[in-house]
Amino acid sequence: MSSEPDRFVLQYYDVKLFFGRKILREIKPFIQEYKRFGILTGRSSAKISGAYDDVINLLREFDAEYIVYDKISPNPWVSEAEKAGETLWREGVEAVIAIGGGSVIDVAKVASVIASGGGGFKDVFRGRRPRNMMPLIAINLTHGTGTEIDRYAVLTTDDTREKHGLDIRYPTISVDDPVYTISLPKDHTIYTSLDAFYHAYEAATSNYRNIFVETLSREAIFIIRENLPVLLKDLSDIERRAMLLYASMIAGIAIDQSSTHLNHAIEHVLSGLEPRLPHGLGLALTGPRVVYYTHKVRPIESARILRTLDPNIKPLEEDAEKAMRIVKEFQESLGVTQRLEDYGFSENDFKKIYSYLTERLRYLYEDSTPFQISEDIIRDIISSAL
Repeated sequence: MSSEPDRFVLQYYDVKLFFGRKILREIKPFIQEYKRFGILTGRSSAKISGAYDDVINLLREFDAEYIVYDKISPNPWVSEAEKAGETLWREGVEAVIAIGGGSVIDVAKVASVIASGGGGFKDVFRGRRPRNMMPLIAINLTHGTGTEIDRYAVLTTDDTREKHGLDIRYPTISVDDPVYTISLPKDHTIYTSLDAFYHAYEAATSNYRNIFVETLSREAIFIIRENLPVLLKDLSDIERRAMLLYASMIAGIAIDQSSTHLNHAIEHVLSGLEPRLPHGLGLALTGPRVVYYTHKVRPIESARILRTLDPNIKPLEEDAEKAMRIVKEFQESLGVTQRLEDYGFSENDFKKIYSYLTERLRYLYEDSTPFQISEDIIRDIISSAL
C-alpha cells in the first residue's frame, strides 16, 4: 500500500474532517465566520511542523484577531485545561484552534467547554455542557491520537495523578494533513502509531464491538503493519505518513463507536503516576499480555485482527500465547525494547497501580473489557512489562 489516500472531506457526527496534503485552506469559509480566535498549542511542535505559520497566515488573510496559549504539556494536567479555558473566556475569543497532538486537542476540548460557560473541571467531569459550545478547530499533528475525530479527552488530576477519560465533545472542524506529521521524531512516530494499533485492537475486541468497528480496525492494523516499518527507514516519506494518518483516523472512529478496554485503562494509571512515560509506549509495554488474555476469550475477533501480522494465527483459545508473541515481536521489530523499570516502576508499585485501577478508574474499562478482571491478572500484566 504505497499510494496515499486522496483528499477528502468527511462529516462524522458533529465534526467535519478535512483530510489530505495542503488542505488547510479548504476551511477558509469557516474562518471567515469569526473575528477573534484563541490558538492553543504545545511548547514547540506546532511551529516545528509548519502548521502554526500556516494557521497564522490564514487568519491574517481575513484580518482576524487571535491570542496564543502555548503552555500545554504532554500528558496534560487538569489545571492546564482550566487555565486555558479561563484565558479563552477572559480574552473574549469566538472560536478555538488547537494545533497539536492528542494532548493539545484534548485540552482544547475541555477548555472550550469551560470557556463556553461549562463551569470548572468538576462541573465538566460531572457532565455539565453548555447549550452553545464554542467552535473548535483541531489541526492534528500526529498519526495515533484519533482525538480529531472522536468525542473523548484525557486529562490527569493535579493532586491525585488520576488520568481521567471524558466523553466531552467532538471538534467542529478537524484537519488531517500528513505534511504536519513529517517533523515527528522516530521514537514518537513509533509510539503514536502503536497508540492507533491498540485503539484498533481494543475496539475490535471490546464488549461494544460490531462489524463496522471490526472492519475499520482490521484495515487500520493492516495499514500500520504495511507502512510503519517502511517509514522508519525514511521519516520524510509523505505517502507512508498519509497512510498512517488515515489508519489513525479510522481507528479513532473505531474507539468512538466501541471504546478501548483494559490496556488503555492500565496505561492511564501508569502515565498518570509517571508523566514522562509516553502514552503509546505505555500501551506497548503492557499490550502484548493484554492481547493474551483477550485472545483467550475473543479468539475469533482477535485472530481476524492479528492475521494482518501473522496469517497463521488461529481463532482458538490455545493460540493466546502465539497472539501475544506476534504483537510483541512486531513491536520489537520497530525497536520497542523498553521496560517499565526504565521509568522507575518496580514490583513495589503494584499495590498503588491496582488500587488506582480498580477503585478510581473502573469506569474506563469495566463494561468494555471482554474478560473478568482479577488481581492476579493485573499483577501478571504489570509483571510482564517490568
